[in-house]
Amino acid sequence: MTDLFELTQSAIAGIDADIELVDVERAALGLLVVTIDKPEGIKIEDCEQVSRLLSRVYEVEEIDYKRLEVGSPGVDRPLKTLQDLNRFVGQQIQIKLYNAIDNQKVFSGVYEADAIVEDPNEAAFRLTYTVNNKNKTSQTIQFAFSDLEKAKLDPVLDFKGKNK
Repeated sequence: MTDLFELTQSAIAGIDADIELVDVERAALGLLVVTIDKPEGIKIEDCEQVSRLLSRVYEVEEIDYKRLEVGSPGVDRPLKTLQDLNRFVGQQIQIKLYNAIDNQKVFSGVYEADAIVEDPNEAAFRLTYTVNNKNKTSQTIQFAFSDLEKAKLDPVLDFKGKNK
């Protein structure tokens, strides 16, 4: 059987070159969740178009699922590839490492633009995070892409509005 991610990606590429496949995930009770994105953001029409197409493609390819859900990645978009990281340089992200640094695996901070290359096969990156919220002390960690268990955007949302 063809890899589900590759099958979905090639099907979507035929509709609109701007639509990026972020993830394909199987969930409980036969739910198949397809996450898509565009540089200018996803509209409901994009989700409808992709859903109609994938319903036909999955039927022809005999992909087993009960319900298909197509949506945008949201404000906490997962960063799964090196290209994703490069796209969101300078943004607030959260990373989870496979191995702890100073007894900590999860860090949230600003992903810095300058990558440090020590080994040409494995670029290293930096994340500056706040150690102590009270004193606003910041620290920087260095990590390799292969060290990441998970990474996602970690936006600061302000629900107070203009009059704080």
